[in-house]
Amino acid sequence: MDKVVRMSSDKGVVIFSKSSCCLSYAVQVLFQDLGVHPTVHEIDKDPECREIEKALMRLGCSTPVPAIFVGGKLIGSTNEVMSLHLSGSLVPLVKPFQANLC
Repeated sequence: MDKVVRMSSDKGVVIFSKSSCCLSYAVQVLFQDLGVHPTVHEIDKDPECREIEKALMRLGCSTPVPAIFVGGKLIGSTNEVMSLHLSGSLVPLVKPFQANLC
């Protein structure tokens, strides 16, 4: 679990994904459209995949992937991110992590 906590707090926006997960890809595209470049950890390419999945579930993820963290805090999965976006709460949440668009 320490590895997951460390990985999720290394960068502003972190997505735990699997390389074949279309929902993870959709969330990545959403963040990119908002000017945020998320760090993506494709756990199926990590030798500790099973342990990472278990740790994500213990942290409160309803499904192992996608698991989205903003500022080291678990936001949730695709449903939670889309709900935040539709309510207008996602942009202020990720504003500190937006790339400088000059």
